[in-house]
Amino acid sequence: MSKTESKMIKRRLANSYVSSLISTSLVLFLVGVTSMLLVNARSVSDYFKENLQISVLMKPEVSDAQAMDFQAELDNMHFIKSTAFVSREQGTEEMKAMLGEDFMDVFNSIPVPASIDVTLQAEYVSSDSVAVVRDRILESNLVDEVEYQQSLIEALNANLRKISMFFAVFIALLLFISFVLINNTVRLSIFSRRFSIHTMKLVGATRSFIREPFLLQSVIQGFFASVIATVILLAVMFFVRKGFVRMFEIFRMELLLAVIGIMIVSGIIICMASTCFAVNRMVSLTRDELYY
Repeated sequence: MSKTESKMIKRRLANSYVSSLISTSLVLFLVGVTSMLLVNARSVSDYFKENLQISVLMKPEVSDAQAMDFQAELDNMHFIKSTAFVSREQGTEEMKAMLGEDFMDVFNSIPVPASIDVTLQAEYVSSDSVAVVRDRILESNLVDEVEYQQSLIEALNANLRKISMFFAVFIALLLFISFVLINNTVRLSIFSRRFSIHTMKLVGATRSFIREPFLLQSVIQGFFASVIATVILLAVMFFVRKGFVRMFEIFRMELLLAVIGIMIVSGIIICMASTCFAVNRMVSLTRDELYY
């Protein structure tokens, strides 16, 4: 073999490796995006649930001081995430903004009682749990009424279930596509070296001996591809964060390390599995089949 042919073969192998590395990196980037959505699905669901408010209306004779004392009691209840006190004056100003300045003319005294806006822990935002919470709050002699929208809670939980099912199917499909794409990329890379594999088989090399260097290379390729995919993911998140600040407040960024770990493990395992299948197939080919 001439030096020119040798350089040409090396160039082709290098181009094949680089294209395989880039293709695998892009697919692993999709795996990273999918994993980011998956690990933060609970956080997004909790965000919507914990922004649903319940209004605790105090009795007309209850003073603001008594209402604030009861607010402290509510803060100590394990099913309550946060509370916000609304005084008579504040409630009156809100009513004026809604109904107009002259709505008070028909009343001899301030008709708006003190109230407390309550947000629950996410796991208690369901029809049954909210009813139990309402009964627990109504046990106090200071409380006149507990208001919340039952239909809104039911619609919220129903929509979150539908969205979760949609994302579960979407993520499973995307992971399957990712595996197929990486598998095809690795197979094409190994196919370009089918003659080398056949030569090794002719001189008596066993399947495990032939597989060993390819598996080692697949581990290195999977690792570097996942590193490139991680850099792309971090860059995309950096630029996206400027336009979607609120979304990143919902996401738990400490889970980013778990996402990176998933990308690295996925890249190595998929590359190794694809390499093992592809090499076994190349070893099984006859001399005539190498040309088809």
